[in-house]
Amino acid sequence: MEYSITQDDVGTHIDWSHDGVTARMIDWFWSNMEKCFLLWHPEEHEPLTWEIAPQHGNHVGAIHLAPQTWSDGTRQNLYIRFEDLAEVPEIAKQYLEYEHAVIVAGLGFGAESMVNPNPMGYRVHQWQATDSGVVGKSHAIGTRKKETKEEGMVWAKHCIGEVGNWGVFLPQLYTLYRVVKNTAYNPFTDLTIVGQGAVARYKYIG
Repeated sequence: MEYSITQDDVGTHIDWSHDGVTARMIDWFWSNMEKCFLLWHPEEHEPLTWEIAPQHGNHVGAIHLAPQTWSDGTRQNLYIRFEDLAEVPEIAKQYLEYEHAVIVAGLGFGAESMVNPNPMGYRVHQWQATDSGVVGKSHAIGTRKKETKEEGMVWAKHCIGEVGNWGVFLPQLYTLYRVVKNTAYNPFTDLTIVGQGAVARYKYIG
């Protein structure tokens, strides 16, 4: 994987690219994270559980509990929700320019954060096909909980580890699970978007 990091007044941003990983594989990944969360970052992740599981064809509203310990020693036991692009504030949507995207909200560190949630911030991942694989961007954007540039760089190190490991396991895992036709156990959501920035919305959801 090749990557570069930038920061601005809104947050921290990573440009990245992969050979041999397809846009459809990354679409599949987000609805099947429990199958590979340890592979995504084996040094820092613990097993993931779904509080609300994604449905086949629609991941919006799914919430996962994603325990992890970052390189600065901070343990995150965070409740994370997949968002409907139509309801995400412009501060998180403004960077959208590629053909596929997922935006997740960090709700908080306890189950009570799922009741009337006020997100601490957003993580935005977007990607599209190239001749050899995919090109993408990932963004860390604090809202209720602002993030310093130093905190942004800790996240960037963690995110680079995650996105980089897609190239290690995702093609093989996606291929192996194609034999599972029961969508209750192997859901898929097409995360193609139409429009860019503030007007972006999902093409096949809702």
